[in-house]
Amino acid sequence: MQSRELVGKLQQIGFREYESKVFLALLKGSALSASDVAKKAGIGRTAVYDILKSFVERGFCNEIETNTILQYSIIDPRIIGDKIEREINKQNSEKVECLKETFKEFETLHNSEKSVEEGNVNIELIRGFNKHRQAKFVELLNSAKQEILFMIRLEGYVSEEIDMTAKSFVKNGGVMKSVYEMSLNFKVIQENSRKNATVKDLIRICRAFEKNGEQIRIYKKEIPNMTIFDNSTVFINIPDKNVPRHNNADIIVRNANFASRMKDLFNFYWEQSVTLKELEKLN
Repeated sequence: MQSRELVGKLQQIGFREYESKVFLALLKGSALSASDVAKKAGIGRTAVYDILKSFVERGFCNEIETNTILQYSIIDPRIIGDKIEREINKQNSEKVECLKETFKEFETLHNSEKSVEEGNVNIELIRGFNKHRQAKFVELLNSAKQEILFMIRLEGYVSEEIDMTAKSFVKNGGVMKSVYEMSLNFKVIQENSRKNATVKDLIRICRAFEKNGEQIRIYKKEIPNMTIFDNSTVFINIPDKNVPRHNNADIIVRNANFASRMKDLFNFYWEQSVTLKELEKLN
């Protein structure tokens, strides 16, 4: 009796049910006729002929011609395993390539048709946390043309993609001003280990940002985590320690009047903040 478990395993790697049964019948026998295979596999002879022909074409078994009938003999299972592995790798490679080409075409279709109603929507809520969370923020960075105003707290991982985008923005004539909160809620790598950040680390990191053309000041108290793009769009991060991280949210407001009021708020914090040179003197 054929093992259901073995049939199931063969189906997992791409064999159909009848193919699995024929394969096991050949595996246990030596040189078998189509009738012998059908009997051992417990399936009709008509179905067996097509499967055996397919196995011969794929190089799984040899077809032996005798004076009376054709017989079939399976080859070394290790060789078959290698053949199937190559087939799977080739199929997966082709699928991945097709995936890349297809979704590259999708980029031109993305948001290509906007309704009148959609143009009136000026508030967007982004809820949850995943590895693509920063994508929306990077999208706003890439679309900015004139001015970006940050109010931000250094914590966690600072994306290299964002850094390079910011550097390119300033290089192309954009103005980037940032007010960083005087927070040490991040870690630095020293001597191949993570250590709590110090004020000197904060200054050193901000100095590196300044080299990219960013104008920086430090505010000693908490500030809203907010970015204003081109006096027209405001990105607000709303962290809440009482809410699970995956339920935190960001808000994007596309409204010039609101952006103008938030710029006034930014300028207030900017005037109340200290420069890096002043912070160095205080420490």
